[in-house]
Amino acid sequence: MNRNFIAVDIGATSGRVILGTYAGGRIAAECVRRFPNSILPLGGKYYWDIYALYSEIVRGLSEVGRRGVKVESIGIDTWGVDFACVAADGSLLSLPRSYRDPYTDGEPERFFGRIPRREVYERTGIQIMNFNTLYQLSAQRREGVSALRDAQSVLFMPDALSYMLTGEKVCEYTILSTSQLLDPRTKRIDGALLEAAGADQSLFPRIVMPGERVGVLRGDVAAETGLGAVTVIAVAGHDTASAVAAVPAKNERFAYLSSGTWSLMGIELREPVIGDGSFAMNFTNEGGVDGTVRFLKNITGMWLLEQCRAGWSREGRNYNYEDIMRMAESAPRSAAVIDPDDASFASPTDMAEAIRAYCRSHAIAEPCDDAAMVRLIFDSLAAKYGEVLARLQKVAPFEIDTLHVIGGGARNDLLNRLTAEATGVKVVAGPSEATALGNLMVQARAAGLVGSLAEMRRCVRESSELKTYEPSR
Repeated sequence: MNRNFIAVDIGATSGRVILGTYAGGRIAAECVRRFPNSILPLGGKYYWDIYALYSEIVRGLSEVGRRGVKVESIGIDTWGVDFACVAADGSLLSLPRSYRDPYTDGEPERFFGRIPRREVYERTGIQIMNFNTLYQLSAQRREGVSALRDAQSVLFMPDALSYMLTGEKVCEYTILSTSQLLDPRTKRIDGALLEAAGADQSLFPRIVMPGERVGVLRGDVAAETGLGAVTVIAVAGHDTASAVAAVPAKNERFAYLSSGTWSLMGIELREPVIGDGSFAMNFTNEGGVDGTVRFLKNITGMWLLEQCRAGWSREGRNYNYEDIMRMAESAPRSAAVIDPDDASFASPTDMAEAIRAYCRSHAIAEPCDDAAMVRLIFDSLAAKYGEVLARLQKVAPFEIDTLHVIGGGARNDLLNRLTAEATGVKVVAGPSEATALGNLMVQARAAGLVGSLAEMRRCVRESSELKTYEPSR
């Protein structure tokens, strides 16, 4: 018998409502609605239009409702760190600020005047990045943001959207773990850090783990969508945590690369790694399914290419995915590479010019055309992946024999070949829809259809087309 679930998966540039069907030990996923998600600039500040996202979710749920499909549950995952403020009367006080907003520039250094950098890392095990929730809270207190001042609750993005659907407030563990507010040993919020940021622990509702029940669709949503009082499950609310839950690994000796706007490379551990080495390398310890730790490094990924394509489009040169791949294959290997994580690439008005400026300042030959620019980005990403995997090998309590590439980058044949070459390990690409599949599998487990994390991964492995790339000799 078929069992149906809905995964809402929203990234920094787009979102999907996906209908998942579990039958015979396999999971199938169909995208029923796709919609854009873009930063909304207002008054010199950057926001997310959470009301537009909510409307798109309801439209997607309504499409499933029109089909007459019986749905068991709904789960939502999004990007990390950003949050919404909720008033005492239950209304949202403002649009959530975007992590791309430069209002946090320099905020970590100001914060370290209260609690030193090393102590912040020791308490949280989280990579120091200026947009972490800790520094957003600190910056908003410094700005005197009225939404935070008047808030009764602070909800991370997947929890805010679940709240809009159900009226129930929770704080899901994996999304909380991205904030630099969580002690990864106790899995509780660090009150001293919150106090130093000028916030109070009472702002955050009860912490729930992936697979726990949030509530049911509010009456008006149930009626509008035609789905009835469907249960909403707290899945792994951070999209990377959902993606890693769907890594089709056969054993524990793997690293993963969640490849999209951001590239996140890491290993899965039972305990956090917090010490001199991880601090020096600025690695992060985020939460995963079953209380696992995702020991990883955030790497700027396809953001560089996406922003170049946007600039080229404004100039009248529109390239689709097939065009991009042909361009990259036709261009010669880059003589030198750029650092994708350089601060100048965070949010430039013209990405292609920012890359050329980096080349000029580092005595690297500038790309001669768009094809050479694409190839430079791919070569640079592969080189970065090789560098980060080498660091992971030094920390991992096992020998890494496979790198699983999941997410949109799993379809990038050239980059996967370059990555196998740069890392020196076998690369297994797929599934490209890992985030949605991980979301769906957590729901399937909550429904009692699968047991362990290993069983979830077996189901994904047997339900997906995978491609293997061996490192060249």
